[in-house]
Amino acid sequence: MPVSIAVGLTLLAAVGASLFFVKVAFLAIVLLAALLALWEFSNALSTSGVRVPIVPVAIGGLVILVGSYVGGVEAVGVATALTVIGTLIWRLVEGADGFVRDVSAGIFTIAYIPVLGAFVPLMLAEDDGPWRIVAFIVCTVASDTGGFVAGVLLGKHPMAPTISPKKSWEGFGGSLVLGMAAGALTVRYGLDGDWWVGIVLGIAVVTMATLGDLSESLVKRDLGIKDMGNLLPGHGGIMDRLDSLLVVAPVCWLILNLLVEA
Repeated sequence: MPVSIAVGLTLLAAVGASLFFVKVAFLAIVLLAALLALWEFSNALSTSGVRVPIVPVAIGGLVILVGSYVGGVEAVGVATALTVIGTLIWRLVEGADGFVRDVSAGIFTIAYIPVLGAFVPLMLAEDDGPWRIVAFIVCTVASDTGGFVAGVLLGKHPMAPTISPKKSWEGFGGSLVLGMAAGALTVRYGLDGDWWVGIVLGIAVVTMATLGDLSESLVKRDLGIKDMGNLLPGHGGIMDRLDSLLVVAPVCWLILNLLVEA
């Protein structure tokens, strides 16, 4: 636990420093995290005999993320389409054996990591982008923290015992309480928005973070692995920390884009 907390605080400090001093530095952290996540995820899929065409997926993934920051949603769509085409062409040279399997895995990887992750640079690009990122991260961390504490102290009723036995409805309640509080505070005082928008954000973040965590749990169960990797002591791999954030990002972007003025 002490190692896990130390790693988490170090990551938060690096994120905070880059956000409020040089926005492009935060974008660089996002790109590095995405590359590591792509490498880690492709390695995890390889345990079941799937070979992700990692070169076009990684290059295209970076283009999608950078494109979202400089060109917006339209650039994400174009870059994603070109990445899918590049993945198909790259895999052609290896022949028909496993073609559908590998290409499907490649497209799944593209959608799961860089496309979902593209909504982070989209938030960052706004004039108040650093505070939008703060709201996004703080609400997600609050969801995880509230769920962990309430689950340990009060958890008795499993939420999805066949997927993640440790998740409980009591933990979900704890996530909601802390997530809504974090949303209300960050939206009101960081983004100068209405407090009720923060409540809506908190509920959405907690719901999506829980679904994202359960989804990755299913992936790991299907692959027969405990963690996606071991790059972060006490946390597992990069993907073990990004699972909730990736699924939360587009929903957070949508709510803040619709309900909070930039």
